[in-house]
Amino acid sequence: MLPREELLKGVENRETIARIIDLAEIAFKTWEIEVSDFLSPPELAEVERQFKRLGEVQLVAFGGYPQAERQRVAIARAELPLDSSQVPLAALEVAGNFLFDPASHRDFLGAMLGCGIVREKTGDIIVLGESGAQVIVVPEMVEFLQTFLKQVRSVPVNATLITLTELKVREPRKKELTTVEASLRLDAVASAGFGTSRSKMVDLIDSGDVRVNWKDISQASYTLKSGDLIAIRGKGRLEVGEIMVTKKERYRVQLTRFI
Repeated sequence: MLPREELLKGVENRETIARIIDLAEIAFKTWEIEVSDFLSPPELAEVERQFKRLGEVQLVAFGGYPQAERQRVAIARAELPLDSSQVPLAALEVAGNFLFDPASHRDFLGAMLGCGIVREKTGDIIVLGESGAQVIVVPEMVEFLQTFLKQVRSVPVNATLITLTELKVREPRKKELTTVEASLRLDAVASAGFGTSRSKMVDLIDSGDVRVNWKDISQASYTLKSGDLIAIRGKGRLEVGEIMVTKKERYRVQLTRFI
């Protein structure tokens, strides 16, 4: 048996961790591979943190392409071979003419949920502009969505099965930069990295739009360290690289922004 209470101690996503523990115990007993539904980035980060201490089981996460935010987790005994190809996924092209009624990520998600499926069965949604979108789902939802997903906003759509290799994913652009700050406060470093004012960054933090390592951070004074990943809803991500102390006892911080 896995150390359930130890794995659940102090976690934020308790229900999610509990479900993964259940799957891991089944995988350990049956020598089969068990697979979760889609996890959000904060859930996945916490699952990986909690399970990395275990030697009995292993986890592999995959969401259809390398940069996918929402991913499923495959779980198996440590003795078994396990890789991302064993994570069952399917992709659909949701095609329609959105020239005169553009649809957002939220519109496509809302249309799918309106068909009666739950969020955990859907992965990333890649919006293609006026031609529609591509969506990643659990394979058992393909036929259901092909049957019932017929409209997004006012636009009639047709859902067609495609391969994961047909996903039109844009590689994230990287921008390397350096900033020198008096402290490693979140508001100071993030405002420099995202090119916005410190007061605006404080507003974003206060409104719950900023996460560090996929955890919601509500304190502008939160202290960053090398390796931290800052994500702001709608603005991309920022990775904190090497941190050096200058002769004037300020902090020179290497940053990588993903746009």
